Amino acid sequence: MTNYWLMKSEPSEVSVDDALAAPGATVAWTGVRNYQARNFMRDGMRIGDGVLFYHSSCAEPGIVGIARVASAAYPDPTQFDPQSPYFDPKSQPEAPRWLLVDVQMLQKTRNLTLAELRASDELRELIVLRRGSRLSITPVEPEHWQLILKKLGVNTPI
Repeated sequence: MTNYWLMKSEPSEVSVDDALAAPGATVAWTGVRNYQARNFMRDGMRIGDGVLFYHSSCAEPGIVGIARVASAAYPDPTQFDPQSPYFDPKSQPEAPRWLLVDVQMLQKTRNLTLAELRASDELRELIVLRRGSRLSITPVEPEHWQLILKKLGVNTPI
């Protein structure tokens, strides 16, 4: 069974264009430092799952691309790098605290803005729209996935 996810990235960190320009249009989703988001990657994500690529902390937050999970979860190397803003001195290589998955961009889309998402009654239960929701990774219900693809005019086999 395919699962669906919304994954937030700041465009200054990794944009949809950066992901498309990466080898194989695939990027390592580094820097997740929230246990619930980490657990989604570890316990819920499977290779081939659908991903809504979401730009956050920018002038027009919104869904800007369709991607897929391209790897199983594995240790995020940035947790061990003292030069990284994601360094975690309490995490040890023999017992890593933080994980990542690789994400492969399939298609850049128009920006389906946060305002447009909020204006849709059918999407009112989307986790990213809940007050106080700050998670960088959230599950997306299959019916929400289909509605979003329809709004974007995207037809993908995921």
